Amino acid sequence: MQDENSFAGRRIMVVEDDYLVVTDLIERLQAMGADVIGPVPNLEKAFERLDRLPDIAGAVLDLNVAGQMVFPLADELRRRSVPFIFSTGYDDDSIPAQYAQVLRFAKPASERQIASALLDVVGHA
Repeated sequence: MQDENSFAGRRIMVVEDDYLVVTDLIERLQAMGADVIGPVPNLEKAFERLDRLPDIAGAVLDLNVAGQMVFPLADELRRRSVPFIFSTGYDDDSIPAQYAQVLRFAKPASERQIASALLDVVGHA
C-alpha cells in the first residue's frame, strides 16, 4: 500500500481536458501528499504553469488535450528532466517512436495504478 506521504512536498502536474476523467486520480495523488497542479486543460496553460512552477516533480499527460497532441510539452518535460507518464484513449500507434518507452495507461485506468506508476518514475527520493 502506498504511503500517504509518498509525494509529500512534490508538485505533480496533471494535463487533462476532461475533469471527470481525472477527479479520482487527483484525489489519490493529494491523499499521497502531492501538490497537484491541474487538471490543466490545454497546452498553453501547461507551459505557463511549467514556467511559473519550475520545480514540478512529475506529470501525467493525456495525449490529446483540447484538440492538440501533448508531445511539445512532453519534449519540454524531457528537456527539464521531469518524468511523466501518458494516460490516453489512443492506441500505441499514435505515440511517436521517441516516446515508445514512456509508460502509458489506457483510459479508463485505475487511479491507484496511475499513481503507483507515477511514483515509480518520480522515485521515492
